[in-house]
Amino acid sequence: MKGADTIARIGREFFIRSRSIEKIVRDLHVSRNTVRKVVRTGRTAFAYEREVQPMLKLGPWRADLDELLAAKDSKAARERLTTIRMFEDLRGRGYAGGYDAVRRYARGWKRERVAVTAAHGPLSFDLGEAWQFDWSHEIVLIGGTTVTIKVAHVRLCHSRMLFARAYPRESREMVFDAHDKNFAFFEGACRRCTYDNMKTAIEAILVGKERQYDRPFHQICDHDLVGLVACTPASGRDKGQVENQVGLVRERFFTPRLRVKSIAEPKPTTAKADLRSCRHP
Repeated sequence: MKGADTIARIGREFFIRSRSIEKIVRDLHVSRNTVRKVVRTGRTAFAYEREVQPMLKLGPWRADLDELLAAKDSKAARERLTTIRMFEDLRGRGYAGGYDAVRRYARGWKRERVAVTAAHGPLSFDLGEAWQFDWSHEIVLIGGTTVTIKVAHVRLCHSRMLFARAYPRESREMVFDAHDKNFAFFEGACRRCTYDNMKTAIEAILVGKERQYDRPFHQICDHDLVGLVACTPASGRDKGQVENQVGLVRERFFTPRLRVKSIAEPKPTTAKADLRSCRHP
């Protein structure tokens, strides 16, 4: 397709100078179809994309390549095979094609998965529908010693009521205790909760929203009838409310740097408002 300068000149010749298509074709050395396309669509740029990619040699090996790509997505970043390594693997199995076909197929495979999983979270929630959970790390002075503590954050999506509790670590026991104290504070649990991909809850990230959850964590959520929703990696919009809460709590309670004698449990003083929003119907 012609460049942006040629497309712009066609538009000026036709719409400003009122020249005919025949004269534009003759002077600019372009085809009639090109001029008609520019005039009818009004676009300033055109990109060509091949609609059908034959991949004759790769065809019999697509299932094998799909298996390698799916296995890549389920592993940690440092353990994932590169596209060239997958190409070498296919060559070892008997694939006789080139690397470019494998690279194009892998790019299209990933683009399809992103298109399926890319979705925006809802902006409104019903009573008792959802809450969001996240961790943050804060620096405090405990007994005169600088310590990094972990803060568990919970945010009710309907009423925007918040809960925060400090812990020395993010271990599984701390996650369970944070849920227990959260349920006690709100006197109930919502129907589903959105988490990031924390290691204490999720063992493996699969395709889309599919996750392999830590079994004890899954059991405690099943006990309280809480549905699990995992965030898309590197996508904070999936739990934007609790992400915003992290900054709010940090500004209100940990700035300037908090000085305490111990990390002893404080008694909650926040007024409980609209607690029915966190109960099951």
